[in-house]
Amino acid sequence: QLQASGGGLVQAGGSLRLSCAVSGRTDSYAVGWFRQAPGKEREFVSSISWSGGSTYYADSVKGRFTISKDNAKNTVYQQMDSLKPEDTAVYSCAASHSTIAPIKSYWYGYWGQGTQVTVSS
Repeated sequence: QLQASGGGLVQAGGSLRLSCAVSGRTDSYAVGWFRQAPGKEREFVSSISWSGGSTYYADSVKGRFTISKDNAKNTVYQQMDSLKPEDTAVYSCAASHSTIAPIKSYWYGYWGQGTQVTVSS
């Protein structure tokens, strides 16, 4: 079971930190963040391997978003800086038994409910 939190309303240029609480050991799963804006398909945002040694980012967020994990707290974070209006979406976290950090949604078998992020201009 996964639970995403930390969304909200922020002005462009601002920051938010999303959290994904995982039921189970986060060192047993790769975790990814995906987002879906109204009228658009779900898209990959970031992912982190079970070891934390590998991370991947969509080009649109590279340099602005940072994914990390705290295995002691079974929680994965996504720090989002320099937010833009086009980052507005529902953000969801997902877990995969893959040993790498997948960027395709079909690798993820466990999904949590999303959290809304709204960036105003």
